Parts: sequence; structure tokens; C-alpha cells
Amino acid sequence: MMQLSEAAIAAHVERVKRDGFSVVENAIEPALIDALNVTLSRLERELDAKPAMNGFEGHKTVRIYNLLKFGEPFTRVPVHASVLPVVERVLDPGCLISSLSSIAIDAGEIAQPIHADDMVIPLAKPHIPIVCNSMWALTDFTDANGATRLVPGSHLKQNPDYGGAYETIPAEMKKGSVLIWDGSLWHGGGANKTSVRRTGIAMNYCAGFIRQQENQQLGLSPAQVKSFSPRLRELVGYGVYQGLIGHIDKKSPAQILGTEDGFASIWEQT
Repeated sequence: MMQLSEAAIAAHVERVKRDGFSVVENAIEPALIDALNVTLSRLERELDAKPAMNGFEGHKTVRIYNLLKFGEPFTRVPVHASVLPVVERVLDPGCLISSLSSIAIDAGEIAQPIHADDMVIPLAKPHIPIVCNSMWALTDFTDANGATRLVPGSHLKQNPDYGGAYETIPAEMKKGSVLIWDGSLWHGGGANKTSVRRTGIAMNYCAGFIRQQENQQLGLSPAQVKSFSPRLRELVGYGVYQGLIGHIDKKSPAQILGTEDGFASIWEQT
């Protein structure tokens, strides 16, 4: 697993702050990429996954949601050392997993409407980052095969008109690279004008005080969460933000699971 240097982390965070996005090249080890591709192919067959047939999720795009419930190798994605340290600096160490899904854009798919991932949250813009998302390239991402389209600097603007026409650039990157962006950035999946599928993992995070896109507490069984590493348990929501948000009778969710995490409420820290 590639460990980013402090200088590299700072540079990526600065690019996200300035442009709204950054690409970590060659971030993911080939063995993990291969394992993810093989497992997704199996799940697609077993689940008989099909396009959602709507304007946002696509008519020729196959998505599989709540990937953490399938265990390995997906449990390695949220805590990856090439991605999480950047996200923790864009948001803060109390960030949460918002959603973990796959997005496979097949030949003939049209471009996704331009949008911002946090535009459903009723906050005036610009604001501090509350969502930080990432796209793992499980195949090469090119302009022709549907690389994510971006509007640089748009995270500092108001929300776009959903589906409006905007000048964009493609986030082209090699297999194994990861695109990280501020959830306010205007973007959308590109059109696939080739005969080959473009596959990515959408590993999305939110601030610890924001409701998660996928309900991790109901989507994952307590027994499965108990088997997770302490950091992954925190990321799915079995922790307490700033010693206050998410507690249960002044106990952390991890303590309710029967695991010790040294939690002390905000009142006991003063």
C-alpha cells in the first residue's frame, strides 16, 4: 500500500482547496485493483445488476451500492493510506463513510447531468467542505470512455442548474489512480464513446456532523461491524463526533457493540 508523504498530502489538499479536485496517480496497488474488478464482476452476475434507467444513474451504467456489506476486498477501500489522509485534511478526522458503490459506464452511455454532490443539502454557498468524494479508476479513464467531467473552481460558486451546459474538462487518469474532489465541485460522469467499459469505485465521505448518503447503521449488521478494524468502525458511524454527536446514553456505539474505544463525552472532557 502506497503511503503518501506529508508533503504530498498537503499538495493534494491545497489543489482540492484551490481547484476543487486533485488526482493521486498510481495510488492503488495492482493486486487490490484486480481483486476489486474480479469481485465486482462476480457480484454483477450474482445480483443480476442492471442499469437503473434514469437520467442521473444512467441507461447504460451498472451500479452496485452498499459494497461494504460484501466484505473483502471492499473493507480495504475506505481506509486506504493513499486516499483517507487527504480526505481527513479536507474534512477532518471525524469524517464518515457516506457511500461506497461501483459505477461501470458501458459503451454508448451519454454524459451524466452536471451536478454538485452536496447540492441537496440546504446550505448557502460557498461553505467549508462537508462532503469529500473519490473515484477509484479500476480501468483507465479517458476522455473517450467516460472519464468524470469537471468544472475547475466551481466548488466556490453557487449550485449549478442541474443538467445545464457547462465547459468541462475530463479527469483522465490511469488505472489505479484516484480522483478526490470537494463535494461542492460541479461534475458528472462522461459519455462512453468507445466499445469498452469504464469502471470505477465511488468512495464517498462526509463530515461527521452530516447525515450519510447510505444508512450504514442499517445497511451493515452489528456482527459484521464488530469484525471491522477500529478505524473502519468509526468511519461507518460507530463513533462519536467531537465527543457529542452520535452518543448513546453517554456511551459510544462501539461500546454498545461490546468493544472498548476509550470514549469520553464532551462533558467529561471539560
